Amino acid sequence: MSYTIPIGPYHPALEEPYKLELVCEGETVREAQLQIGFNFRAIELIAQSRNVIQNIALFERVCGICSNVHTLTYCLAVENLLGIEPPLRAQYIRVIVAELERLHSHILWAGAAAHILGFQTLFMTCFRLREIVMDLLERISGNRVNYAMNAVGGVNRDLTEPQTIRDGIRQIQKAVEGLILPVFSRDPTVRARCAGVGILTKSDAIAWGVVGPTARASGVTQDIRQAQPYLVYDRLTFSVPLQESGDVLARVLVRAMEMVESCQIIEQALDQLPGGEWKGQLFVELPPGEAVARIEAPRGEVFYYLASDGSEKPLRVKVRTPSFVNMPAVRLMLKGATLADAPLIQASIDPCYSCTDR
Repeated sequence: MSYTIPIGPYHPALEEPYKLELVCEGETVREAQLQIGFNFRAIELIAQSRNVIQNIALFERVCGICSNVHTLTYCLAVENLLGIEPPLRAQYIRVIVAELERLHSHILWAGAAAHILGFQTLFMTCFRLREIVMDLLERISGNRVNYAMNAVGGVNRDLTEPQTIRDGIRQIQKAVEGLILPVFSRDPTVRARCAGVGILTKSDAIAWGVVGPTARASGVTQDIRQAQPYLVYDRLTFSVPLQESGDVLARVLVRAMEMVESCQIIEQALDQLPGGEWKGQLFVELPPGEAVARIEAPRGEVFYYLASDGSEKPLRVKVRTPSFVNMPAVRLMLKGATLADAPLIQASIDPCYSCTDR
């Protein structure tokens, strides 16, 4: 006998509304349906009524965790349409802020995963590290959440305290390598809850078009920073962490290893940081035409399409977020899983319902 268990759309412990309907036989999930759309904000439509510069602040509100990612991708699309390239110093600053944001996102997710596992000590450790990252972002931008760093043709603020950033990054890397990675990879309780759970095979990952750490945990070697380098990523040396098992543990380990790589990227960027200009030229109108930009966000590929008719307002801005393509694959991960593992499995893709609904 099967029965349906609705989870959501409103939850006592989660800020964003979504709904999972699980068809179960006993404690085993046989089918899952995901419903989104409870948080629609019409951001793309609003963008058509604002000028190019005003839209930077608008797209920073697409996602609270990845606010910098969206303004960066939008500004890259505008710059591609204008045919301009930001100063080299600005490009390095953009990379540093982007990798700090990746660290913030991954550490936050690691803490949330530890909380779901019931590992409260690790949860508090992750959130202590998260405070270090947020403090660094505040030192750079003045803000802990929406950093307002990106401008068309450059950045809004210079980087004036490189040693402070270096010290904080080294502290984070030491904690990740010495504590978070060993616990997630070797702790028997973590392995019991995560290993062999919520498997997404490589063939299914490719067929369903998943991106980011979710894809790399299933053996798909795709990272936009290396596949189609932007900014100055082609001047930096880093590895793309990969796992083959495709389970929750693989998705945990990929993100933990990416934290180490982000720390090393930031160190290199600080070493190579050139002098010179970092601001862009102020303008309002775009030439007629179309442009696209895509970058590797913490959750995977973010894609922006921009169309202009030559006025101060975009004709169209289309946004595709990584959660939009990763969420459907949760249905595959949940089939055959136990009901108790459902919250952890759906959380293992690090979904963002806010940026998906927009």
